[in-house]
Amino acid sequence: MTLTRRHMLKLAGASGLAMSLPSVGRAQELEKKDITIAVGGKALIYYLPLSIAELKGFFKDEGLNVKVADFAGGSKALQAVVGGSADVVSGAFEHTINLQAKGQFYRAFVQQGRAPAIVLAVSRKTMPDYKSPADLKGKKIGVTAPGSSTNMMVNFFLEQNGLKPSDVSFIGVGAGAGAVTAMRTGQVDAMANLDPVIGTLAKEDAIQVIADTRTVADTRKIFGGNMPSACLYASQEFLDKNPKTAQALANAIVRADKWIQANDAETIAKTVPAAYLLGDVELYKQCLDANKESLSPNGLVDEDGPATALNALAAFVPNLDASKIDTSKIFTNEFADNANKKYPHA
Repeated sequence: MTLTRRHMLKLAGASGLAMSLPSVGRAQELEKKDITIAVGGKALIYYLPLSIAELKGFFKDEGLNVKVADFAGGSKALQAVVGGSADVVSGAFEHTINLQAKGQFYRAFVQQGRAPAIVLAVSRKTMPDYKSPADLKGKKIGVTAPGSSTNMMVNFFLEQNGLKPSDVSFIGVGAGAGAVTAMRTGQVDAMANLDPVIGTLAKEDAIQVIADTRTVADTRKIFGGNMPSACLYASQEFLDKNPKTAQALANAIVRADKWIQANDAETIAKTVPAAYLLGDVELYKQCLDANKESLSPNGLVDEDGPATALNALAAFVPNLDASKIDTSKIFTNEFADNANKKYPHA
């Protein structure tokens, strides 16, 4: 006999038993209320759901006390969780694959972005005569941090166009004003970054965009399928020990995902800290509109997403044997499914 959730709740009430059902609307007793989330570039639109969940009090609504630790790039945030100074990472989905290849099992459990939103552009100052990717050979390319998703995107682009990562020099420039300065002053010849950094440079006509993953269509063209991007991921051990806490985190992010889709750029710009705007609120609003499609509407990972991410990584990560990666262990939609049941609307 199959028991529906309603029947289970009725039985639990009749017998006086407390049941742990993550998607039930009432608050659950959390295993761990104080949570540190590591992120590489908190002000980026790429991580906007994390900021909205924090700013709108969605984490607090779930009984969580969340501290967000901001780092220069995703690889640094990853180091924080592996090293034990953070519980969860707000970072790029593909890091879960790299970790599994090293025998470390981490799982994405709620999505913030459904497209990478990374833009690769060349400097009009130092590369005014750019014609093709071959012109990048020997050049300095700025990334948020070496080993981060921006670095990985460039590697994949180079591989697609007959170049090797060793054909260029990578320089970590961060994801804020420092990155803008690096391009303006000619410290780098090209840059893979996100908005509002890219939008700021584009407004000044300081760059020429050569690869863009801010839309789902462009992402599929570059990567060959849906490419999951920003997500919350944690060790399998953390998820096993703290399922209610993980559910609470997923609830807050899904709620933020939906809030962003339901509100316009004006409202969002008024919600985020002034520092996110890089001194130009109108530009930030333009960037929000340009990136909205890249943000997840519901926290769920597309069915083909993990395979796309694996294929992309296998194309350029040395000695990564795709046949040894079990993609079913790098993500789960269970928590996001439950969150959507709890919050069907924004």
